[in-house]
Amino acid sequence: MKTKLVFTTLLAGALLGACATQPVTKEEPGLKDVLGDKFLIGTALNVWQVAGQDTAATAIVKKHFNAIVAENCMKCAEIHPTEDTYDFKDADAFVKFGEENGLTMTGHCLIWHSQLAPWFCVDEKGKNVSPEVLKQRMKDHIYTVVKRYKGKLKGWDVVNEAIMEDGSYRKSKFYQILGEEFIPLAFQYAHEADPDVELYYNDYNMHEAGKRETVVKLVKDLKARGLRIDAVGMQGHVGMDYPDMDEFEKSMVAYGNEGVKVMITEWDMSALPTVKRSANIADTVAFRKALNPYPDALPDSVSQVWNQRMGAFMDLFLKHADIMDRVTAWGVTDGDSWKNGFPVRGRKDYPLLFDREYQPKPFVTELIERLEKEKAENAAE
Repeated sequence: MKTKLVFTTLLAGALLGACATQPVTKEEPGLKDVLGDKFLIGTALNVWQVAGQDTAATAIVKKHFNAIVAENCMKCAEIHPTEDTYDFKDADAFVKFGEENGLTMTGHCLIWHSQLAPWFCVDEKGKNVSPEVLKQRMKDHIYTVVKRYKGKLKGWDVVNEAIMEDGSYRKSKFYQILGEEFIPLAFQYAHEADPDVELYYNDYNMHEAGKRETVVKLVKDLKARGLRIDAVGMQGHVGMDYPDMDEFEKSMVAYGNEGVKVMITEWDMSALPTVKRSANIADTVAFRKALNPYPDALPDSVSQVWNQRMGAFMDLFLKHADIMDRVTAWGVTDGDSWKNGFPVRGRKDYPLLFDREYQPKPFVTELIERLEKEKAENAAE
């Protein structure tokens, strides 16, 4: 018995000693760990990811992001397909996913001319409805959707893509029937439905001078009316040769100067060269090949330039962290991107922060390492 006790004691000691000498593995930080004190870092989710059908993407979201936005399931055609029918199944699942994982959520979007339910702006004969009818439909839609998620979302993209690059208003059905007034009405209805939720205007090519001037004027006008607008969303669909970084920064500063936050809401960067069809490209086959130059993999030389430019954009966001509220990638991995298959079927692009193997791009890894090192150095001072 004594021998057994001694042996047990020695074994226990050996095990404790082995445990004591085992190195403690520190989990590598994610994007949210190094950016969380600067601005939210988010991603758009599709319904398959929300449903748990892409577990690798879910793992990336939990590790790297603290904010999410619904890619499609809250748009009018999806959530309000007929006048008397709402379909909240996918939107409810999105919100449940966000709540279960402690993620900040944005609703996207309330009023948009595209992916709009076909019935919304016309009567049974296909003619434009009267201003009074459209106002009531807008109010009913916004009230119903916003109130359903009251207290659960941080903010809503209230109006999406209403202004053209030259500063004129897009001639959408909303504009045709209500003129510029449809935007203040949308913000009014959203605020009435949930006085605490943040309200945003969201658009692409926000670096264009004409659009910049009109958006600044829009913010001023909304505030002059006593309406709430908390942030301007710059979609951030960029390319290897556009936009000019200085013009992009001018817009960031201009919007911030109006007392609203700036958000990069749909960030991705096409790795493919910009190709415009002209009379010189008469051969359709050659044109399609020009549009899809890397069907198998992105060349290392192109990848290096892509990572440098994406890193430069992130440095710009960090430079203006005082006015930044959120940076959101429009998808989790390259395989999720809307840019695949557009504008020709089979087109393969590489625009997001994580590749098709669910691995972070080099600029992401370098960013995390750099900011983690800076954080450690600041803590040591």
